[in-house]
Amino acid sequence: MTRLFLTSHASTHAQQRVRFPADDPISERGRRELERVAPPVVDRAFTAPEIRAVDTAAALDWPATVEPALRDLDYANWSGVPMDSIPELELAAWLSDPDAAPHGGESIAHLITRVGAWLDTVDESPERIGVVAHPAVVKAATVCALGAPVTAFWRVDVRPLSVTRFSGRGGRWTLKLS
Repeated sequence: MTRLFLTSHASTHAQQRVRFPADDPISERGRRELERVAPPVVDRAFTAPEIRAVDTAAALDWPATVEPALRDLDYANWSGVPMDSIPELELAAWLSDPDAAPHGGESIAHLITRVGAWLDTVDESPERIGVVAHPAVVKAATVCALGAPVTAFWRVDVRPLSVTRFSGRGGRWTLKLS
């Protein structure tokens, strides 16, 4: 049975300032968080390609392979923009319709499909696999593992450096809470 440890990257300035992320580095707060964390022991690791994920994996001492399928949601025109600067109707459309992409990037539904496809490629083995990704990617993986509707995406909250544990066999995943 494969065990996955999906870890959200450490804090960034975008999170602290409630802006949509660009390719942001870890903030000073994130570095302090990393000093206090005891990461799970893993046999191999993957990381999203963005700086904040790669730096988090390095700080956890996980020699991780960059996996493009774990990249953050493409926010396109909203990258780096404060959430309160987004026109209310556009934001409402995005938050209420998983297929909407008013920012010109990727929809939530597409993200969930992409992450689900990656989960399907994880081979069955007795290994412990660490993954450093983004809150949106962890939320998408959770929706996939539970077989929940795409609208459940907004009902999952992922904090910086939180670890979401999955176990699986034969392409079926179980969320493990501890």
